[in-house]
Amino acid sequence: MIPAPLPGETLRPLGLGPAHAGAFWPIAAPGRPRSRPPAARPANGRRAGRGGCRGDGARGALCPREGRADPHPTGAMEPGLARVDYLQVGVTAQKTMRLLPASGKKATQKVVVGDQDGVVTCFGIKKGEAVPVFKTLPGQKIARLELGGALNTPQEKIFVAIGPEVRGFTKRGKQFLSFETNLTESIKAMHISGADLFLCASYIYNHYCDCKDQHYFLSGDKINDVLCLPVDKVKCITPVLACQDRLLRVLQGSDLLYEIEVPGPPTVLALSNGNGGDSGEEIVYGTSDGKLGVTQITGTKPVHKWEIGNEKKRGGILCLDSFDILGDGVKELLVGRDDGMIEIYAFESADEPVLRHDYALSESIASIQGGCVGKDGYDEILAATYSGWLTGLTTEPVHREGGSGEELKLSQEMQNKISSLRNELEHLQMKVLQEREKYQQSSQSSTAVSSVPAFSVNEKFTLNKEDASYSLILEVQTAIDNVLVQSDVPIDLLDVDKNSAVVSFSSCDSEPNSNFLLATYRCQANTTRLELKVRSIEGQYGTLQAYVTPRIQPKTCQVHQYQIKPLSLHQRTHSIDHDRPMNTLMLKGQFSFAEIHSWVVFCLPEVPEKTPAGDSITFYFQNTFLGTQLESTYRKGEGYFKSDNISTISILKDVLSKEATKRKINLNISYDVSEESVRHTLKLIHPKLEYQQLLAKKVHLIDALRELQVHEGNVDFLLPKYRTILEEADQLLEEYKRQPAHLERLYGMITDLFIDKFKFKGTNVKTKVPLLLEILDGCDQDGLIAFFDAAA
Repeated sequence: MIPAPLPGETLRPLGLGPAHAGAFWPIAAPGRPRSRPPAARPANGRRAGRGGCRGDGARGALCPREGRADPHPTGAMEPGLARVDYLQVGVTAQKTMRLLPASGKKATQKVVVGDQDGVVTCFGIKKGEAVPVFKTLPGQKIARLELGGALNTPQEKIFVAIGPEVRGFTKRGKQFLSFETNLTESIKAMHISGADLFLCASYIYNHYCDCKDQHYFLSGDKINDVLCLPVDKVKCITPVLACQDRLLRVLQGSDLLYEIEVPGPPTVLALSNGNGGDSGEEIVYGTSDGKLGVTQITGTKPVHKWEIGNEKKRGGILCLDSFDILGDGVKELLVGRDDGMIEIYAFESADEPVLRHDYALSESIASIQGGCVGKDGYDEILAATYSGWLTGLTTEPVHREGGSGEELKLSQEMQNKISSLRNELEHLQMKVLQEREKYQQSSQSSTAVSSVPAFSVNEKFTLNKEDASYSLILEVQTAIDNVLVQSDVPIDLLDVDKNSAVVSFSSCDSEPNSNFLLATYRCQANTTRLELKVRSIEGQYGTLQAYVTPRIQPKTCQVHQYQIKPLSLHQRTHSIDHDRPMNTLMLKGQFSFAEIHSWVVFCLPEVPEKTPAGDSITFYFQNTFLGTQLESTYRKGEGYFKSDNISTISILKDVLSKEATKRKINLNISYDVSEESVRHTLKLIHPKLEYQQLLAKKVHLIDALRELQVHEGNVDFLLPKYRTILEEADQLLEEYKRQPAHLERLYGMITDLFIDKFKFKGTNVKTKVPLLLEILDGCDQDGLIAFFDAAA
């Protein structure tokens, strides 16, 4: 098995030659069979055993992310994991790959995977080659793949969700089940426990037992995943839904038992330790903003065990598994993220897990499993990526290292493998040349018709709470040539560290065509994933469009549209501070519950499109940029909106009036404005304003201070504050570059607040704006508040 990086992937070893590019995390012995006794766990919690390269037969050490070697190796032996690419299938969705149980004590496990071409592929590995067991015919795309069987027996029956249908296959590929559910839309999530089948469409949960409908539940927001606590431990059926509104909903039959608030929209659920822990009640959740946590689901209330934030700003979590890859007798938590990161968390104490290792692939990890696949006796982590690669990180020693002048001997099996790969490569190169010539001939023919090649794009457009910006992630199954970004509203493009594409801006006419942004990202060779960051201005709404062009012939492009909403920087939250001074907007008129809900969906992000059940609904929001809040309560014929920011109320009043006018609905609008709320909002903005003004001043001084340093030779004569600016110059410039137009944005918010305050009084104060800007340059909070009070 020869490890090979995926297209666009670069490994950066420290002090290692190209021959070691597939190996990382050293071991002190040629390999670690599964049967060896558990190693002692290091007491100090360091990343044990990651020492540097030695010429004593141990494999080269490469930290998967940065190539760092641990200068303090401990006594416990860590696994050396080497990258191996087994097979590529079609594009895969989340949780569509599983390992079948091993048939013998040391036998390797078969892999079963479903792709978006509708094909279920089952294969095993023999002598480093993928040997197919069965493969089904293409059809509708497969949304989920789970294993099932009678309780307390090996789970080796394969179930796939295709549209509204569930199909079952034996481990030999014989179809034994075709269950047409009563769902009117495609299945999005599935869980199987014995004879119980739990299915979820976008908002609907259904429980079937022996294919007979048992229970039904309508969720308040989109369902991302479903899980049931182990029946053999808990002794009752307890389904848990992971919902987009940052809630886990625990059900009992068709009723909601209780809701659990989690720190982000949960995207995936798994049983803790693979079995729910000692009690069977513990579940692990991963969120779309990269957070991890464990909650115990008791009969009456949840018990939060631990929670890990996303300090490294990594991608959202798509898949989880528990497996003892370190060989210490305790299962580790395996995590797959949408930015291609694979993480191994070890439980070194009872409190919470510690990140022990990570490894970066170039595309999102759709499924992850721990088991024995490549060779008998060697454990590995198997990942299925978005484009369909089945990639293993194996403990089997794939790379050998020789000392200086020592001849490196390859086994006959390895020599045959290399020879076979070379022959295959030559054959593929010849085939590419032939197909290219054929295409050139047909493209010049007057009768030939060019068909547009179809390609799949995985997209994600989400608001980041930390920096009040939107992340746009585009992932294509083939290499991206370029992405053109166009917007009809003013937005700022922010720098992204992971983005290696070259960006160029085109001048555009904003007046007649409402074209405020035109930027082209040209990607490097073999780039399949592009991440962009944009920041919008509240009150200005429209559409952001991305034109994605991959490196395929004939040239083709897909257009993807994203709505920039009027209150685009607001994010759903579970509760607000009711003690703040609030402004209130009241609407009354001949509108239905569905109509006013559609207006709220138009104005605010993270509101479910489906009209909520019941007669009325309340949503809470927080402004990610300022920290102000909004409460919206509405029903048929009336709506109430409360916010401590008068500009939020002003935007809602303008947009809701316009939407009602479009539908020829007469609105009776009234409002209650709090003078204290304006002072409160200014106090929230002012620290940010002060910080940004100070940062701008420091950045403007850097060039002059550096020139002084060059002329004088040293800077000892400077005041300490100027010496500090020189010492921190690189960090200050980096921060300033990351936040373009930040200061202008704050000036704009204060100006809007000033105009909106007096707009509700019927006074036009636009002539006083230049005076306001002068006061802002002075950055005096009391003077600013006094100006607001005296301007009337």
